[in-house]
Amino acid sequence: MDFLSYWPLIIIGFLLFNSFVTVQQGTVAVVTIFGKYQRIMKPGLNLKIPFIEVVYKRISIQNRSAEMEFQATTQDQANVYFKAMILYAVLDQNEETIKNVAFKFVDERSFMQALTRTVEGNIRAFVATKKQAEVLSLRGEIVADVKANLDHVLEEWGYHLIDLQLNDITFDEAIMKSMAQVVASNNLKAAAENEGQALLITKTKSAEAEGNAIKIAAEAEREAAKLRGQGVALFRQEVAKGMAEAAKEMHIANLDTSVILFSMWTEAIKHFAENGKGNVIFLDGSSENMQRTMQQMMSMITASHSEEKK
Repeated sequence: MDFLSYWPLIIIGFLLFNSFVTVQQGTVAVVTIFGKYQRIMKPGLNLKIPFIEVVYKRISIQNRSAEMEFQATTQDQANVYFKAMILYAVLDQNEETIKNVAFKFVDERSFMQALTRTVEGNIRAFVATKKQAEVLSLRGEIVADVKANLDHVLEEWGYHLIDLQLNDITFDEAIMKSMAQVVASNNLKAAAENEGQALLITKTKSAEAEGNAIKIAAEAEREAAKLRGQGVALFRQEVAKGMAEAAKEMHIANLDTSVILFSMWTEAIKHFAENGKGNVIFLDGSSENMQRTMQQMMSMITASHSEEKK
């Protein structure tokens, strides 16, 4: 009797308990009535009609990721192995979008299979048009091509692709080895070219420095020769003046000027003997040669006098 008196309260409590639904943050709940779509519940505490409205599926609107590994073949028949990560999410929280997410696929496993196979197919189609040497440098182009081809398809499913990361791209071992050899040979070639350029620059700079040194030395020698010539000319000029003065004084004194020439002759022989440093100098010491030398020197003195008179 007591149990029957509480029976209405138990039924009311049970109905109230089934009338409230809690939806977690970051998810939405799809509600159906007798299997037909009815409405969407937002995050928080929601009311529903007990036993009539049923939560068909809870859908996460947060970003989700999945990893995949697959193989592709290049235009030149090289096998390429990819390890990739895809980041995707529900397109938005609009009713039509949520309905597509909830009812397009039987379950989450079917959707993931379709998504990964679609991504793999697009990458394989792109790689098939490229050669193996190009693939490693085309990560960005591959991602852009996949996103461009998938955006429309995923929108029909209620999703969009946020990012595709190609974490690892490898080839068969033989191809990887040959590519490493190509890189090594290119590095050696570049090093040899750089060394050759450095050697050429060094040789060029050395030749320029040597040429400049020769040029400076030649200019210095030319200047020195010029100064030596000027010194000899001045010496001769002073000697000629001294001889002219001496001859003039001797002429006034009625002395023979040949004495000057004889003195110069003997002084020259003495200078040769003292400063010859072992060199042998052959002189004709005959009276005829001495007389001839005297006459030549007298002719020089006469010419010097004639120049002074002019």
